Amino acid sequence: MMNHRIVSRHAVFMVSGVMLTAFVGFLGGATSSSADAAAPAALAQGFSEIVKKVTPAVVNIAVTGGEGGRRERGPRRPLPPGPFGEPPGGGPPGEEPPGMEPPIPPPIPGPPGRPEQSAGSGVVIDAQGHIVTNNHVVENATQITVTLSDKREFQAKVVGTDPKTDLAVIKIDAPNLPAPLKWAEYEKLQVGDLVLAVGSPFGLSSTVTLGIISALGRGNVGIADYEDFVQTDAAINPGNSGGALVNMNGDLIGINTAIFSRTGGSEGIGFAIPSSIALDIVDSLRKSGKVVRGWMGIAIQEITPALAKSFKIPEQRKGVLISDVNENGPSSAAGLKRGDVVIGFDEKEIQNVSQLRNMVARTIVGRTARVKVLRDGKEQIIMVKVGERPSDEVLARREPAPGSTPEAVKPPDNVLAALRVAPIDPAAMSQLNLPAKTAGVVINQVEPGSPAEAAGLQRGDVIQEVNHETIKSLEDYQKASAKIKKEEMAVLLLSRQGNNLFVAVNPK
Repeated sequence: MMNHRIVSRHAVFMVSGVMLTAFVGFLGGATSSSADAAAPAALAQGFSEIVKKVTPAVVNIAVTGGEGGRRERGPRRPLPPGPFGEPPGGGPPGEEPPGMEPPIPPPIPGPPGRPEQSAGSGVVIDAQGHIVTNNHVVENATQITVTLSDKREFQAKVVGTDPKTDLAVIKIDAPNLPAPLKWAEYEKLQVGDLVLAVGSPFGLSSTVTLGIISALGRGNVGIADYEDFVQTDAAINPGNSGGALVNMNGDLIGINTAIFSRTGGSEGIGFAIPSSIALDIVDSLRKSGKVVRGWMGIAIQEITPALAKSFKIPEQRKGVLISDVNENGPSSAAGLKRGDVVIGFDEKEIQNVSQLRNMVARTIVGRTARVKVLRDGKEQIIMVKVGERPSDEVLARREPAPGSTPEAVKPPDNVLAALRVAPIDPAAMSQLNLPAKTAGVVINQVEPGSPAEAAGLQRGDVIQEVNHETIKSLEDYQKASAKIKKEEMAVLLLSRQGNNLFVAVNPK
């Protein structure tokens, strides 16, 4: 039995197995000599030589799982955690955009029965028997069977896994292994390049499909915590997970991981973990069984037009907004502040959250990075010594909550009129799982149809700033909110489930 999982938004399906399907037929039907002459050499001659080189290194992985019922069919996990005190097992604390949805309850486990079986794919990466695949292919596995292209079967053991990129390395002890694939140079990839996907869709081993690179650097898909996917229209179906995406030299561009689909089958949008990420992760897992990531100790978010105006960011200026700074992290020691806009990291312009998060994670721990920020409209260079990202358990530790006395507050006559707020009492501290040092007022109600609801404000959000004024009490909130004119925009700093984020509330 093969399984797939809905991972994000409408219907992104994790495909437990190898990736491939039938050729999507753009060879057309041209038969004239002029058409043949105009066709690229690869199309005119076919791809048999590349296939002969690649397919021996792509293996079938059959998994028996003792806890298969835990493989949910809903979204992969609830909200990604923020940097300082979120539930472990989510996104990368420190360089992570705050979550925007309410948490999704875990699936109800089914009754005990036969161990779950699933199929996936993998790629041989060295002569010692190391094979790279997806973490979701082998997680919770009690037995892993690898079948080579020559039909030999071997039992595999897990060397190391990295759920945050959905990569895993397993190992078999086998003689006469096929030649490993060479990693492609990511910097040379271009949108439009021809690619082949190789895997075992629906258990059909050594299946090859053809497509192009549809996009590079695709992030915020909701599949893994660190995303920088290669998007392809090469047909990918359940069973392709862990398979190879290769270029016309037969070099390994990436590891096929997921598809975007409303039907569960290929609809021309597939995602592969690129060599730029996989190479470092796989090498670390192979050598030590774990992954060490760089960490700056900041929470970051994308910049909306309203936030750009509020923070005096010039039009067309790229970058990401720092919504919180860990007081014990490297960025705090270096002088970075909440509200700074990171526009450069080690001489590279920062375009979005995914880019910065991935760059920091790949930075060698202890190295000093050159961070360019925009503060109050002026550029500054701040040198940050990158630290090692703490474990989720360490980042999730919280102090006991202090007490306070709840009371109500009269809403102001402006864009915040739809909010009902109150102080943070011990019950709210416990219910919202807030750190002891959290200050502000908690939102108890948001009127439906109001500008505040349209901006995404939610019950349980903690307001920490109003138009950049710090809120520590109801009195602070009343004074700051009263300064806002009836038709003016308000920029709030919120704490939501451990994540800090700025939200702009525009009047209708």
